[in-house]
Amino acid sequence: MKTILVLADHPDTAEAIRAALEPLECRVVHRTTLEESEPLLTHGLVQLCVVDVDLTGVQALWLIERVRRRAQKCPVLVLAGTRQPEWEEEAMLQGVDQVVSKPVRPRMLQAVVERLLNRKAVVEAASSNGGTTRSIAKPASSSGTDFFPAPAIRPPEAAGDTTIVAVGRAGFEVLRKFSAILTHSLDAEGLTRQFLFLLRELFSVNRAIVFLRRPVLVAAGLPPTDEDRRLRPTCWLSVPSGLMQQVELSLEAGLGAALAHFGRILRRNSPELLQDPEAQKEFELLSMQVAVPIVDREQLLGVALFDGHITGEPLSNAELELIFHLLEQVGLALRNIWLHDQLVANHQMLAEILRELNSACVVVGPNLTILHANRAARRLFRSSSRRSGEADFSDLPAALGSKIYQVLKTGAGLPTFRYTPEDQPGTVYLVSIVPFRSQGTGGGLASALLIAEDRTQAERLQKLELETAHLRLIRSMAERLVHEIGNALVPLATHQQMFGERAEDAEFRRSLEAAMGTSVQRISRLLQQMRFLASESPAGTEPVALGPLITEAFQEARKHLPQSRVTLQYQDPGRPVFVRGDRAALRHALTEVLLNALQASPEDGVVEVRLANETNGAGHPALAIEIRDRGQGFTGETAQKGAEPFFTTRNVGLGLGLAVTRRIVESHQGRLELVAAGSEPAGVVRIVLPLAETAGLPS
Repeated sequence: MKTILVLADHPDTAEAIRAALEPLECRVVHRTTLEESEPLLTHGLVQLCVVDVDLTGVQALWLIERVRRRAQKCPVLVLAGTRQPEWEEEAMLQGVDQVVSKPVRPRMLQAVVERLLNRKAVVEAASSNGGTTRSIAKPASSSGTDFFPAPAIRPPEAAGDTTIVAVGRAGFEVLRKFSAILTHSLDAEGLTRQFLFLLRELFSVNRAIVFLRRPVLVAAGLPPTDEDRRLRPTCWLSVPSGLMQQVELSLEAGLGAALAHFGRILRRNSPELLQDPEAQKEFELLSMQVAVPIVDREQLLGVALFDGHITGEPLSNAELELIFHLLEQVGLALRNIWLHDQLVANHQMLAEILRELNSACVVVGPNLTILHANRAARRLFRSSSRRSGEADFSDLPAALGSKIYQVLKTGAGLPTFRYTPEDQPGTVYLVSIVPFRSQGTGGGLASALLIAEDRTQAERLQKLELETAHLRLIRSMAERLVHEIGNALVPLATHQQMFGERAEDAEFRRSLEAAMGTSVQRISRLLQQMRFLASESPAGTEPVALGPLITEAFQEARKHLPQSRVTLQYQDPGRPVFVRGDRAALRHALTEVLLNALQASPEDGVVEVRLANETNGAGHPALAIEIRDRGQGFTGETAQKGAEPFFTTRNVGLGLGLAVTRRIVESHQGRLELVAAGSEPAGVVRIVLPLAETAGLPS
C-alpha cells in the first residue's frame, strides 16, 4: 500500500484526495505543517507528497524548497488554487513533478498520481540493479584467441592423491549427514531423534534411548524441585513405545544418580554399578549395556542408553568416546534451545500483558517502524481511512508522531503530558514517551515506547468526588451557620416577645441594647469570616505599621469578651515596623488569634506579643509575630488540625477563626504556625509576614 502525504492547512483537501483514489491501494496521511511531516519525509515513509499552496509568491517556493530538502527522491505534486506562469516555472525548477489546478478532478488526479508512483517505482528498481545496464564485450587478443584464458586442468601427480580425495569425500559425506540435525535447531525432541538416526547409520547402533531433564530448571536457573529431579524419555530406537510411557529415571538413585555423581561413561559391568541394584534393575528392564551422560560442560542435562551394535557386538571405547563428545555438543544445543524457548515464553507473556493493558502501548523503532502496538493502541491510533493491515507510523496523530521523532532523534525522554484527540474533545490521555537503548556495544538508541493512559473516566470521577466534597463542606457550613446565627438571634427574639409589655422599662431597654450589640457583633464577625474565606487575594498592598495594628486588634478582640480582664503585653521594638498588605485583612487575622488567646487565658492573665526577625522560604526578610497566652496550650492534635475549617474544642462557635487567619496570612505570602505545648503550659501562635522594608528589628 502506497502512502501519500498531503501537506495542507485544511483537512478537506486530504478528504478530497482520499475520495478520488482507491482506498485499498493508497493511504492518505494529512499534516498541517512541515515540522509535523518531517519524520515521514526524512525516513522515506511516503511515496508521494501533495502540497496545497498557491503559486503566487516566493513563500510557496520556500515551502517547496524545504520539502525537497527533506525528501529528495519523493515525487512532489502541487495543488494550486491560484497559479501564475512565472511562479509555476520556478516551482518546476525547484523539483515539482506536476502542478494541478484546484478544484480537484478525481479522474485526472488519479491518472497523475498513478503516473508519479509508477515512475518512482521504475527509478527505484533501476537504482537497485546498479543503475543502467551495460553489456560487456569480451575483447580478443592479438593472436585471435580469448583474452581470458581457460583455467589449466592439473592432472593427478601421484596415486596417493586418489586415497586422499576418497578420504576427504568420506569426511564431507559424514559432515553432510550430521548437518541434517541443524534443521531441528529449535526442536529438542527432533534434534535428539535425528542424532540417534545418524548414530545408527554411522555406528550401527541397535537400541538407544535418550532421557532428558525438565528444561525449566536449566533455562530459568531455578532451584530444583522433586519434579525437576526426574529424567523423562524423549526419543528411542527399537524400544516399545508402551514401555517408554511407563519408565523414568531419577537423579536420586539408579543410573541418573550414578551419572550425575561420576559424570562419565558407565557400562553395565562397571565396578561402580555392580553394587547398585537400582542401576542394574534399570539396565535389565531397558535391555541396555552402557550409559553416556549428556552434559553442557556445567551440569547433567540427560542420559543416553545404548545396548550395542546391530550385530550383537558391544560398542568399543573409541566409539563411546566419540559418542560422548558428540553428545556434549548436543547438550550445548539443547541448552540453547531451552533458553530460546524460555525467551520466547517470556516474550509471549510480556506481549500478552501489553496486549491486555487498558493503556495504549506503542514501540517505535529507530527507522519509524511500529515494532509493537497493543489492542488499545490500535483502537486509539488506527487511521480512519484504513480498515485492516498492520499499524503504521503515519497512523499516529501528528502531535504524538512529532514527539516520538524528537525522542528518537535526541535520545532524551519527555515528561508526561496531556493529550486530547482532535476528534474526541472530551477525552484526556496522559502520554509518556521513553527511549530504549541497546545493551550491546555502543549503546545506541534501539526504540521508543509510547504509553497513553486514558484518564477521562478517572478525571470525571475525581471531579465528582471534588464536587461531592464541596457539597459536604457546604452542608456542614450551612448546619453550623444555622446554629451560630440561631444562637445570635435567640436574645433578640426573647426581647421581641417582651417588647410590647416592657418597652417603657429602663432595665429592659438596657438589656435589649446589650443583646442587640452582642448579636450584631457575632453576626458581623461571622460575615467578615465568610468574606475573607471567599476572597481570592488581599485588596491592598500598602505598608502597614504593625504596632498600632496589634493594639487595634486587641481592642477589637476585647469587644467580643467585654467581661475579660486579660491585659496585653506588647514588646515595642522602639521604632516603627511595617509589613505590606491589606490593613483590614491583617487586623482581622490578628483579632482572631488574640480572641483565641483571650478565651484560653485565665481571668487575670496576660497575652504577650513578641516580634523577631526571620526569613521566609525564598530567603527574603520577614517578621515573626509570636502571640503567647497563659492557657493550657495546644496538644499535638490541636496544633495539627487547629487551622482547619470547623475544627473547634469549644461548644460554641464555628471553628473558623484560625482557618480565616491562615487564609489571610498565606494570601500575604506568609505562614501560620501553631506550636504544641512544651514543658510549661502556654498557647503559642506564630505568624510570619514579609517586611515592607529591608530594615527589620534593631539587632
